Amino acid sequence: MTAPDTTDLVAAARALKRASVLVVGDAMLDRYVYGSVERVSPEAPIPVVTVEREVAMPGGAGNVVRNVTALGGSASFLTVVGDDQAGSDLTALIGGQPNVEPWLLVQGGRLTTVKTRYLAAGQQLLRADRETTEAVHPKLADRLVAIATDAMAACRVVVISDYLKGTLAGDTAARIIAAARKRRRFVIVDPKGRDYSRYAGADVVTPNRRELAEGTGLPTGTADEVVAACRALIAAHGFGAVLCTRAEDGLTLVEGRPDGQVIHFAAEAKEVFDVSGAGDTVVATLAAGIAAGLALPVAARLANIAAGVVVGKIGTAVARETELLEALAPATGALRKVVSLEVAAEQVERWRRRGWRIGFTNGCFDLLHPGHVHLIEQARAACDRLVVGLNSDASVRRLKGANRPVQPEAARAAVLASLADVDLVTIFEEDTPEALIAALRPDVLVKGADYTLDQVVGADLVRSWGGRVMLAELLPGNSTTATIARLRG
Repeated sequence: MTAPDTTDLVAAARALKRASVLVVGDAMLDRYVYGSVERVSPEAPIPVVTVEREVAMPGGAGNVVRNVTALGGSASFLTVVGDDQAGSDLTALIGGQPNVEPWLLVQGGRLTTVKTRYLAAGQQLLRADRETTEAVHPKLADRLVAIATDAMAACRVVVISDYLKGTLAGDTAARIIAAARKRRRFVIVDPKGRDYSRYAGADVVTPNRRELAEGTGLPTGTADEVVAACRALIAAHGFGAVLCTRAEDGLTLVEGRPDGQVIHFAAEAKEVFDVSGAGDTVVATLAAGIAAGLALPVAARLANIAAGVVVGKIGTAVARETELLEALAPATGALRKVVSLEVAAEQVERWRRRGWRIGFTNGCFDLLHPGHVHLIEQARAACDRLVVGLNSDASVRRLKGANRPVQPEAARAAVLASLADVDLVTIFEEDTPEALIAALRPDVLVKGADYTLDQVVGADLVRSWGGRVMLAELLPGNSTTATIARLRG
């Protein structure tokens, strides 16, 4: 097969927004507890974590759904949760996602799976799991299969995401696969355990190297051994193909038909921070690709690139359509610094993990002048990395009047990003940057000395997590409003 060129892959990535996928499997709640460690406990030789913030997000099959929608596609999601607080939290998180049709069935007395990770200074200190692996009630399993069968009418691809937490226990997975084959739906299985007969007849299974070894009893250390094990799985269970994730060695696709291909995809990651959830990203991208009408090797290639994006992030993360496109056709020069809030928050977390101090300043920056540059120089001198929040055009109009800004937001962002002292630029729509500050949690907040400390938006927030507020010296005689007046005169 001739490898698609970058132009073809960009078109393929843009096609993912047409995808509609049904995801059935074990959902869990991923909690991240961030804090700082400054002392060792007097009770035992363990660190004492001072908790600063907590974040919760859908994990397991829920993370597959997050990745499908991040790529622009839509998903129907079918799972079982308990009648506990974690189940309620998970239901709210899933329901709050765009382009998701949720079917979260509730079983009384069941424990919703929760994985809680404690992190400090960018390092994971502990993971605490709270879960049940018991099979769901038989009547609930019957309802699960019935709903899945009905939902297939609106989806071309069915993903079975099995984490062995009981949702797909017994013959539930086999019944869903049989229903999908009867309706000619493409089935992708993310498997767990040694018994692959439960997934017999699936179009693609996506084990990692360890799971492949456990499922076949064969070695998987080399590329040739991986191929042999994949072929053994295909022969034993009638799979259409196996896509094996091989961590730092990339992916291997082995097709089952007589003229099927064997393709090794080299790893695409530039930096690896956290491999949590990378398998979910592979499954979601592969499913979205097939649902969008892409050939299996092309969808697998995009899945490999998406995995390279997500392992460069921290925690259970997603690869977004914009990031996939950026990986395929990187922005050049200063434009690479202009990013969305979500991307900025993830980049800031990576910098913080390195121990770097994060600075933040904001403004309209319409017709950049020496006063702006002087403020930015002072801000950068007070930190290791500087993020600039830029008011959108609509925000500037509300603040400055109908005739402003002179320069549109894209031009203002490009000029700011061209400054060596600026590390990231992100545009915000609100009148104030308070939500942006809350998301980025900078160590240093910088505004001009024409403000007083009690006038600086976000000052209380920054001080609440131990940061500081800095009032930068102004250069007299510099003003965008005055410049515009002189031009009109």
